[in-house]
Amino acid sequence: MDIPYTVHARPDTGLYNAKLGIWLFLASEIMLFGGLFSSYIFLRMGADVWPHGSSILNVPIATFNTVVLISSSITVVLAWAGLAMKNFNQFRKFMFLTILLGFVFLGVKAYEYNQKFHHGLYPSTSVFMGIYFTMTGLHVLHIIGGLVVNLYFLGPGSKMWKSDPDRFLNRIEVAGLYWHFVDLVWIFLFPVLYLL
Repeated sequence: MDIPYTVHARPDTGLYNAKLGIWLFLASEIMLFGGLFSSYIFLRMGADVWPHGSSILNVPIATFNTVVLISSSITVVLAWAGLAMKNFNQFRKFMFLTILLGFVFLGVKAYEYNQKFHHGLYPSTSVFMGIYFTMTGLHVLHIIGGLVVNLYFLGPGSKMWKSDPDRFLNRIEVAGLYWHFVDLVWIFLFPVLYLL
């Protein structure tokens, strides 16, 4: 039995099933992070004293990580574009770069966490550090999830390119939408936590 609308758009939504599903999933993720950002705002407004992020956090390291994630958004689009142009080698090259940049981000974040722990800064140290570790930690988990999916599509999942290339192209587009969302969350986290 063939599942309908895995390649072509549904007539009622104009989207194929996976794309509709990822948009619904991302809507729930926006609510999750929206709740955390709202909590941050209320906690900050209610605090008598609130530390400036740059006095505790490493802005140059976070700036570097921001460039890394923005670059990975570009490479994931180029990976998808390679498939759209029937160039599987271009897909592999740029998906590999996307994954590499994701691991660079995680490595830098691990270094940053290690520095905080080394200086005695833990989630229990202050409300600010609690918010910092909660929001960035949840973001790290989302990066790991995206890396698992991208590694699968670069490895064993890429067999679908030979059997059903249009469906594989759709899957890469959906994975790319998730990756863009993760990058977008960081673009909000960076100024809120590090610069304000």
